[in-house]
Amino acid sequence: MIINAWALRRLWPSKIETESVLEEIISRPSPETVRVIQKIDGDIIILGAGGKIGPSLAILAKRAIEEAGADKKVIAVSRFSTSEIRQKLNKARVETILCDLLERDEVDKLPEVSNVIYMVGRKFGTKGDEPLTWATNTYIPALIAQKFRNSRIVVFSTGNVYPLVPISSGGSTESDPPNPIGEYAQSCLGRERIFEYFCRKFGTKAIFLRLNYAIELRYGVLLDVASKVFRGEPIDLKMGYVNVIWQGDVNNAAIQSLTLCQNPPKILNLTGPEIISIRWLATRFGEIFGKKPIFQNEEMDTALLSNASEYHRIFGYPKVTLKQMIEWVAHWILIGGPTWNKPTHYDVRNGRF
Repeated sequence: MIINAWALRRLWPSKIETESVLEEIISRPSPETVRVIQKIDGDIIILGAGGKIGPSLAILAKRAIEEAGADKKVIAVSRFSTSEIRQKLNKARVETILCDLLERDEVDKLPEVSNVIYMVGRKFGTKGDEPLTWATNTYIPALIAQKFRNSRIVVFSTGNVYPLVPISSGGSTESDPPNPIGEYAQSCLGRERIFEYFCRKFGTKAIFLRLNYAIELRYGVLLDVASKVFRGEPIDLKMGYVNVIWQGDVNNAAIQSLTLCQNPPKILNLTGPEIISIRWLATRFGEIFGKKPIFQNEEMDTALLSNASEYHRIFGYPKVTLKQMIEWVAHWILIGGPTWNKPTHYDVRNGRF
């Protein structure tokens, strides 16, 4: 009997003990991603590659290229506030460019590349410095859309452009009108509108990935909830339901979405299939830790939820299940695994971050 090599590789470990194993898993290309690399022409440039998702995405793209036997480059662009990330990418044979994307002169010097993945965004710190958030989320897109007018562009957006919806609705779909709450979410809709304007002007093909919420073991909604249960801290239930998706699945979806770029830009919700009860999630972590969760307030009738059935129709269900994510996160906390101390603030209902 012939056993598919990927079938063996997809046998995820029951526990993740080290950051090196974690980073290997979230940067592991799927066979579908490798086939996309074989299909598309040109190099890949990732803008804003120094954030939470960017480094693993860049490494995944490079691994997919090598598995495909393709002659393509991956170029990671960022201010790289720490040299460690840049060194890690260079070690993985990813080219890096130091660039402040708020500066037009620096943007103009970037190489012409056929495939662009745009990850630039500012969320936390918006309250009190709204102008920088708007500049980051709307001015930079104007520069990039003009610079890369002849490229395919995958634009990372957010489910925050939707309003809070009834739990019974199943979540916002791509055809629902946006109605963002707060200046951060408004500026994210602005990002989409600016890209859409220039795509229409130049005929550029693009896709907007409305993501919520990517998770791995060092950050994310699951870590936020599990940590509070473990430390005996109260969990606010007013935002009582969420969606999540494993970061490795996000990375693969980003590369595969290069084949979905169109004009006018396509919109695609990117998240997992479940509407997850925060109360249930905390209770499950409590069972694992042998601790009783502490709750405050009650669930409200609405939440920030996205319906990603179109993504699942195109790409299939995420390869890492919610059950697996919960087990990994719980073990990570129990062994004292490192975290980034970057709460998602998923429980914010007024849009002020």
